[in-house]
Amino acid sequence: MSAPLIVLAAGGTAGHVFPAEALAAALVARGYHLALVTDHRGAAYGGVLGTIETHRLRVSSLAGGLARRLRGGLDLGLSLFEARRLLRRLGPRAVIGFGGYPSLPTVAAAALARIPTAVHEQNAVLGRANRLLAPRVDAIAMSFPQVTFLSPRDARRAVLTGNPVRAAALAARDRPYEAPAPSDRLRLLITGGSQGASVFGAVVPKAVAALPPGLRGRLDITQQCRPDDINSVREAYQGTGIAVELATFFADLPERLAGAQLAICRAGASTTAELAVIGRPAILVPYPHATDDHQTANAQALVAAGAGWRMPQATFTAPALAEMLGALLGNTARLAAAAVAARALGRPDAAERLADLVQRLAPANGAREEAA
Repeated sequence: MSAPLIVLAAGGTAGHVFPAEALAAALVARGYHLALVTDHRGAAYGGVLGTIETHRLRVSSLAGGLARRLRGGLDLGLSLFEARRLLRRLGPRAVIGFGGYPSLPTVAAAALARIPTAVHEQNAVLGRANRLLAPRVDAIAMSFPQVTFLSPRDARRAVLTGNPVRAAALAARDRPYEAPAPSDRLRLLITGGSQGASVFGAVVPKAVAALPPGLRGRLDITQQCRPDDINSVREAYQGTGIAVELATFFADLPERLAGAQLAICRAGASTTAELAVIGRPAILVPYPHATDDHQTANAQALVAAGAGWRMPQATFTAPALAEMLGALLGNTARLAAAAVAARALGRPDAAERLADLVQRLAPANGAREEAA
């Protein structure tokens, strides 16, 4: 008997691709065959996703003005027809969606064809595609214990799996948190996620420059900058006496996060998952324009657990940040407690939990089990 085929459906952004990639690796290790359905951005995928059969749908966002919404609705209808035809040809045992508009027609078509289905939600707010699909799928994999817009009826089919992180973050989990002694260097990591954050370049140098000289002189700062901002950020640090390393991208970011005593960062799904798995305290500044303000919900989940501190971007000013940094960097016990709380939230086995869920939906022997 040939191995079951599992179809993964994901939008082209990193937040959707990372968990799909992690699940793909786990399922390949268990002997499953895979196919990927995505949009035009799928050509850039690497890793396991780059090696499996890939199909691309013409899907566009339903957000924006009337003309764009009409075009998006037309594309969605055509893609649903295309997805139904594709699934009939592939004959998958299950279809798993990871959000983003490319997942919507594929998972919907599978549900209409009574193929076992599940969606994975990376954030603490159910995304728009997953919101439409939740009442129709067999299981909903969640990264956070509480998810906004998940109805009580749909919550009965929810399974807490966590959000898979990259292998480098898993490896960094074994590195203990080093709480700074009064005379130790203080290592800060500032990162704005895959798109960077200009506000960090504008605020952080002024905030640390305002710290007392004894505290400021102990700082070692690693900061990611947007390409357009890096020169101005470098100039802003001149004359502060602070050891600074600036770059537009850090390939070893999980390792740098593991070496930090405190991070200042956005609150995207991948960032919050890696903070938890590695176990590092953070000042979280949610991106204010995120869809349905989901980054605020992600940040609040960490704050409620004692794993970090939230600063809305509207109040993220140099004086406010300087005050918070002074309070935190001078309190070793507070930082250490937040690191412990963050690590307790981490789910390093998230990919295996997701694979277990798929295996319940599509066991190799063909006898379907309960998903939750």
